[in-house]
Amino acid sequence: MATLLHIDSALARENSVSRAVTASFREAWEAVHPDGTVIHRDLAAEPVPHIDAEVYGTGFVPAEERTAEQQSAAALREQLIRELEEADAILIGAPLYNYAIPSTLKAWLDHVILPGRTSGTENPSAAGTPVTVVSSRGGSYAEGTPQEGNDFAVPYLTHALGTVLGLKAEFIVPELTLARVVPAMSGLIEAADASAASAHEAASSLGRELGGKLAGATV
Repeated sequence: MATLLHIDSALARENSVSRAVTASFREAWEAVHPDGTVIHRDLAAEPVPHIDAEVYGTGFVPAEERTAEQQSAAALREQLIRELEEADAILIGAPLYNYAIPSTLKAWLDHVILPGRTSGTENPSAAGTPVTVVSSRGGSYAEGTPQEGNDFAVPYLTHALGTVLGLKAEFIVPELTLARVVPAMSGLIEAADASAASAHEAASSLGRELGGKLAGATV
């Protein structure tokens, strides 16, 4: 059976476009691979701790000399890394907050990017794993718009997930998600709905395709 690692990082539990689109992917994946395993991490509900000096220094302390706090930190980091390494596919909801990714998602990445193991080697331990990223945006950052070039989430994740971790990244980018709640954007509701519909369609298609391949490979 294949394993899908599903990560959501949107603060909102309801009316979140990124959560809705990742749900479309997951539902399609589970429909064609009902025997598969899904590990869901909701980083808004249960955030992983940001790496502080204590956690960072744990890697330089022999296991038998670590404090209880260092042992706990090392165990959590090992768990997060193993979830990454053992996943057959990864799904990440990454809304654009203040032009970048949520801090909770950055904290997760700080834990799983480990030089000499998941990065910084010729063969990173999770290299080649497909990852689908749903990066929703409240406005539009497309070419020719006033905000062109101000989306630092997709470029960062392209580098962190693709170049650093060696994953095969695919991005789905629903835009104008604030059109229904910001009066000044009311004229963009139709475009927002079209963008959301396209994102759901892409997510469902990728979920079915990937889930089907993995189901066939694990029969």
